[in-house]
Amino acid sequence: MDLNAIKKRLNDFQNQANTSGGGQRQLFWKPSVGKQLIRVAPNKYNKDFPFTEMRFYYGIGSKRVMASPSNWGEKDPIMEFAKQLRGTNDKENWRLAKKLDPKTRIFAPVVVRGQEDEGVKLWQFGKEVYQEFLNMAADDEIGDFTDIAGGRDIKLSTVGPETTGTPYNKTSIGPSLKTSPIHTDAALVEKLIDDQADPMKVFKPLSYDEMKEALQEFLSPDGEGEEGSISSEPAVAFDSEEKKSNYSLDTTSTNVKKTKAAQFDDLFSDDKNKSDDMPF
Repeated sequence: MDLNAIKKRLNDFQNQANTSGGGQRQLFWKPSVGKQLIRVAPNKYNKDFPFTEMRFYYGIGSKRVMASPSNWGEKDPIMEFAKQLRGTNDKENWRLAKKLDPKTRIFAPVVVRGQEDEGVKLWQFGKEVYQEFLNMAADDEIGDFTDIAGGRDIKLSTVGPETTGTPYNKTSIGPSLKTSPIHTDAALVEKLIDDQADPMKVFKPLSYDEMKEALQEFLSPDGEGEEGSISSEPAVAFDSEEKKSNYSLDTTSTNVKKTKAAQFDDLFSDDKNKSDDMPF
């Protein structure tokens, strides 16, 4: 038995645990109930803007979470389908289009105070927290809170479901009154800036055909759809009445309602004859 080979393999497993699979749980961070202090680090991949916006689908077909190909400038068949639905005068079509809209999530590289040695984590949040961050960034008195030497820590206050009255936590943020360096250890500062995960590389786009397949599964009479969160927040199922509804892209007075699955087949039956002037 080669002990050196065994030690090397053990080291490989330990590295994998820190970078993939279970390591993704270490890569991402979310606040716990109570008070916490973080620092938004300068974004290694965009020095002018610390946040990364991405669009995601939840519960489309059997896939719990899918990143929209539009994040990478590629065609998204679900967006195409929703646009077709909104091109009709049918209320049910518009309701379905709204259900199919991707949800915007924002990622920020953060250092959790007291856990600086764990490096930069990705915190993903929604539009409310994002608006608070943008309001702070626009306030001249606060300044650049990501500045390495003279930025500001961010104070977080998180309440749980017993306070929000929903299945979810709610986090509010605010700037620290005093400016401070991100850290006093120059070597650690360099590591914090350089060793960051890029959300655009953490998530991978599915192919156009894979997205179509997921949509077709969702539109099938037996399909189920759920909405959730990247960070395993509870899912909310669409009601069964909507699952069984029929939708049509035909707005003529002689229109006969089609099943969602048949409508899907019609939309993609001849892709080469369809316009490419979609909004992405």
